[in-house]
This record gives sequence, structure tokens and C-alpha cells, in this order.
Amino acid sequence: MQNMEKVYKQYFETVNKYLFCLTHDSDISEELTQETFYKAIKKIDTYRGECKMAVWLCQIAKNLWYDYCRKNKRIVNEDQMLEMTSINTTEEQVISTQEKILLYQKMQKLDKETREVIYLRITGELSFKEIATILDKTENWARVTFYRGKNKLKEVD
Repeated sequence: MQNMEKVYKQYFETVNKYLFCLTHDSDISEELTQETFYKAIKKIDTYRGECKMAVWLCQIAKNLWYDYCRKNKRIVNEDQMLEMTSINTTEEQVISTQEKILLYQKMQKLDKETREVIYLRITGELSFKEIATILDKTENWARVTFYRGKNKLKEVD
């Protein structure tokens, strides 16, 4: 059980941020993050080490999000904007937060899969192979999608 505590501390932020990207709701993402780790504890014997732990956890998280949407008959609104709280401690943090908000607002104009790839690559710091595994695509698809997504972000006003 001590190892799962270490896994939780190491990957909580990555899983939570990934779920926030999908849900756009901090309460739901936090709840699903907790469920992800609960399910991971129950299913740890099925983890074979063929992918990184972060990839395995994000796969669980993605499946829980899809289940949540089905159970709640929720349709993910592609135009939904991220709710970000600004940090008013220093001018630099405010500027940084504003830049993040603008980036996330621009990302909302991208299709869902492109947004997921960019988020996993930048925030999750995952390889294209890991992203491909999470999204059930090829590594080349993940690379091309990321490249095209970056170019689209540059064009978005």
C-alpha cells in the first residue's frame, strides 16, 4: 500500500489536470481523479508495466470520464470555456495566468482529439507513443495531430 501512496503523490496532478481538460469542471475532475486511483488500487494486479504508470492511469481516467458522461447523459460542449481562477499575488503570476487562460481559450476552438493531444504533451509531458496508447491511435497520428494543432493555435485569434 505504501507504493500506491507514492504513485498517488507522483501522478495525482497529471491525472487531475488531464481530467480537468476533459471535464472543464474542477469538482468533477477531482472526484474522477479520486475514482481513478481507487480503481487503480483495485486493479493494480492487471498493470503489466507495458506502458508508463501515467499512461495507464490516464487510460483509467478517460474511461471513467466516458462512463460519467454516459451515466449523466452529458454531452461535452466543445465551446465550453475553462474556469480559471487568477492568482493575485504578484504581477508575474497574473500575467502567466492570463497567458494560460488565453492558451486554454484558444485550445477550446480545436477539436477534442487535438486538444487532448496538446494537453497531454504539454501538461502531462507524455511522449507521442504514450499519447497514442491513451487515445488508441498510432504514434505518427499523435505527432501529426500535435503539429497541426500547434499551427492551428498560432492562427486562432
